[in-house]
Amino acid sequence: MTLEPPRELRLGNGMRVRYRVQGSGDPVLLLHGIGCSLEDFDEQVDLLAGRYRCWSVDLAGFGGTDPMPVPASVPRLGAFVAAFCARAWLDEPLHLVGNSLGGAVALQFAVDHPELVRSLTLADPAGFGREVTAALRLVTVPFLARRLLTPSEDSARRTLRAVFHDRDLVTAERVARQDALDRRPHGTRVMHETARALGTVLGVRRRWRRDLLRGAARNPVPTLVVWGEEDRILPVTHLPTVRRALPHARTRVFAATGHMPQIERAQEFAALLEEFWRTTTTGTTPGGRP
Repeated sequence: MTLEPPRELRLGNGMRVRYRVQGSGDPVLLLHGIGCSLEDFDEQVDLLAGRYRCWSVDLAGFGGTDPMPVPASVPRLGAFVAAFCARAWLDEPLHLVGNSLGGAVALQFAVDHPELVRSLTLADPAGFGREVTAALRLVTVPFLARRLLTPSEDSARRTLRAVFHDRDLVTAERVARQDALDRRPHGTRVMHETARALGTVLGVRRRWRRDLLRGAARNPVPTLVVWGEEDRILPVTHLPTVRRALPHARTRVFAATGHMPQIERAQEFAALLEEFWRTTTTGTTPGGRP
């Protein structure tokens, strides 16, 4: 399938938002992780848009979307997604999918707007443990951030090698795209501010994780959580916390897979989504742990 080119809209505050919409059917909203862009879900759009209307969006400060005037915390990013949905007339319950930081943002949106979420899929999500890759801990320190976030092709390549278990996915095209993302005029500032909002040099902050999971317990929605067994960004050892915090959720671990199963296991990931979505459409109980 040929992907539609990204579009742009403006929120009421004037913020420019880059997004892609493709296909027809029940709405699906796809949210990427820190330092990334909507292209992280291109494989899924390609596989799903024949049966679903797929929306992917650059989160505030990432890709081609303007940054916020304040650091992008998870609650603020959840509010950003709500503002995008309102502006795009996404006003019916949707299937929400988030990877990494996008997983935490998706969960926040579900807590704040459960009436707009038909189902929730979290892929290697932030929010379920303190442990995170050293690179994201170190960039919370200002003088280290300036050094570590200096853009280069080598830096982009190192990032992708940490993300993917399959090194064949670290292609020249992906390296060039990551390098371009890193070179955005506000890129270093947004990465540093977002990392500091989320964590410290010791790891992911406890307070926002605690508040998020308490909210999720009060407003459960049909949930699927998937993880790459070889994730070097957010470890699969967070999965027991998922099962305690979200006892209604299905879980699935992909072997020999890193931080982005939606890319490394694209076909299996899409099939799993569709199977899960069918249960939420027919009313089948979404719980259980295959």
